[in-house]
Amino acid sequence: MKQHPRGTTPASDSWHQPGPHGRTCRHWRGRDGRSRFAASPARFSRRKSASGRGPAWLHRARTAYIPEVPKRNAIVLVVICLSCLAAYAASQQGAAGRRLGEVLSLVRSSYFEPVDEDRLVESALDAAIAQLDEHSAYVRGDRRVDLEATLDQEFGGVGMELMIQESSGIPVVFSPVIDSPAWRAGIRSGDRIEAVDGETTLGVPLRETIARLRGTVGEAVMVRVATPSADTAAVLDEDTVVRREVSLVRELIETDTVLGDRRNGEGRWEWMLEGVPGVGYVRITSFGERTSAELTAALDAIEKSGEPRGLIMDLRGNPGGLLMAAVAVCDLLLDEGIIMHTRTRRSETFGDSALDSRRATSGSRLAGVPIVVLVDGLTASAAEIVAASLQDAHRVRIVGSRTFGKGTVQSILSLTDDRGLLKLTTAEYLRPSRASIHRRDDATDGDAWGVVPDPGCEVAPSAESTARVVAWRRSRDAAGPVPAWLVAHGLPRDVDPVLAHGIESLARPRQAADLGGEEETSGHDHDAVMAGE
Repeated sequence: MKQHPRGTTPASDSWHQPGPHGRTCRHWRGRDGRSRFAASPARFSRRKSASGRGPAWLHRARTAYIPEVPKRNAIVLVVICLSCLAAYAASQQGAAGRRLGEVLSLVRSSYFEPVDEDRLVESALDAAIAQLDEHSAYVRGDRRVDLEATLDQEFGGVGMELMIQESSGIPVVFSPVIDSPAWRAGIRSGDRIEAVDGETTLGVPLRETIARLRGTVGEAVMVRVATPSADTAAVLDEDTVVRREVSLVRELIETDTVLGDRRNGEGRWEWMLEGVPGVGYVRITSFGERTSAELTAALDAIEKSGEPRGLIMDLRGNPGGLLMAAVAVCDLLLDEGIIMHTRTRRSETFGDSALDSRRATSGSRLAGVPIVVLVDGLTASAAEIVAASLQDAHRVRIVGSRTFGKGTVQSILSLTDDRGLLKLTTAEYLRPSRASIHRRDDATDGDAWGVVPDPGCEVAPSAESTARVVAWRRSRDAAGPVPAWLVAHGLPRDVDPVLAHGIESLARPRQAADLGGEEETSGHDHDAVMAGE
């Protein structure tokens, strides 16, 4: 009779070879449903019994048990292992975070007065990020709103550009935005904004007044507007001011980054430079989502005006913006070649072979038309990419003064709680020649950084002259009817010395009579200038 291990029943009458450990065994299944294995009869041996009556079994079949682990137990084991690995990784990488948490905990429990923990954390973040470089930052609050509005080129508001009138301390409308709620309500340049939602603006910081006017699209805001009845300095005479309460419904206001020379009667831009026939003029104030499309529209208008003889691109005071917008602007004016290189941490490991290079696509606007780019010490970042790329491609002349020297790329990273943004330096961009644009902390004037004007094209106006040009240009930008005290007088080439030099530089490769009779200067033809640089 077959001997079965206790508590089991035969699973079948067949023998399975090999079994566990390569041994011949038989498969059994116990009452609990689990598999069992028993050694085969070949493992048994016999010997004579003490009585000599017959064989006696030395032992029962030795059973090899291999228990099956339930599926849920296996999952639990995997989870435990992964948790242990995560805890180990956290212990290795989170020492600094634990130290900060411990300090905050001690401050919260032991400081002699209650503290605002959020404010404490934000101050700690500010201090930590400031240790990296001057361009990385933890951005929150109004700064975050301003940054997003600048890059997106839109915000919820009523469409007024304001400035503080020094004599009264009250915000004055510098210019309404075309087709905005303020424009449609008849608010014009020179109007004073005396109250917002019943709260006075007298003595209130301009940023706070702007924050009151901005808000959720579709919501209304009540504005008290004081309009002078004369075009003179009587704007300050209370007897000649007409006041009215205006309800404005906020809309999505789009801001332009590509501006022309002046406004026409409808408030639209004129793209041809006044007083210099055949020369187009575009100002790029920053680089945002729609900059490339705006420049394309401006170039379309310039080409439709006739056969252009030159283009002035003004990048003075441009702090930069979106890297891809700058690349797109270069691509409009270049037919081939490298626009820029980007060097990341990976490049430190793999060398120049790991540089990310951006190339121009086939086709360019204003092919063969001379271009001058105006720059100054406030031209930075993405604006320097445009100037450097076009200069290395021998496509433009650079006129003005040396640029700022910001050659790093900042990525905008969102945080999980959405209470702020991390603007973090993640790369450095290089000119097509692979020369650095960025000015290091220990850099001197003799080092290579920024964008240097072409030989013979350096113009460094005084601070007073620069301030006068900026004020004149702002007045020229005002849309709609403008009071007499905001009217800009004079032609661009007579008011702006850097622009005048740019116009002269356009004429140099041509005959002297082409652009107003300037004398051609020997040794400054386009090819020689670029070779010298």
